[in-house]
Amino acid sequence: MAFELPKLGYAYDALEPHIDARTMEIHHTKHHQGYTNNLNTAIAGTNLESKSIEDILSGLDMNNAAVRNNGGGFYNHTLYWNVMNPEGKGYLSGELKEAIIKAFGSVDAFKDAFSKAAATRFGSGWAWLCVHKGGKVEVCSTPNQDKPLMPGVSCGGTPIMGLDVWEHAYYLNYQNRRPDYIEAFFKVINWNEVERRYESLK
Repeated sequence: MAFELPKLGYAYDALEPHIDARTMEIHHTKHHQGYTNNLNTAIAGTNLESKSIEDILSGLDMNNAAVRNNGGGFYNHTLYWNVMNPEGKGYLSGELKEAIIKAFGSVDAFKDAFSKAAATRFGSGWAWLCVHKGGKVEVCSTPNQDKPLMPGVSCGGTPIMGLDVWEHAYYLNYQNRRPDYIEAFFKVINWNEVERRYESLK
């Protein structure tokens, strides 16, 4: 089963001014397409070819760099696009909001923790909001294209929101101002989708 580049649910310019159209287009058609193509090449003719991306990554041989990097890149970017939306984003509420307040003390403290995880990830990587069985939530970050659920990754739980902090995600618009990009991300989060994922996994 060959993986295909997921279509976006919105136009490349839909998230402006927070995330610019040129960055979105390059990020989706070049970077994500590249991870998709390279993942398909890496699994061709192997027993991974018939598996879902979740099964591939959860049972991954971490020494298999081609699948680790490109499979992670494929999965991570798919989540990233889905948890952003220009309209109909909803707002943080319900059981997810309760779980966040229980874990962090307040919504503002959660935002601070997530922003810090993203801002302090040295080099390239991702910041995550994850859910554990039972509904507990956690914020963490991983390097490169690693993700929670990969064997041996210190982040626990299943990711329900991810922020790409590779420079290609923001450099055209924000240059080295990663904190400004992180702040902009909070203005386009699709909380309806994040809450849907929380409810399905808790």
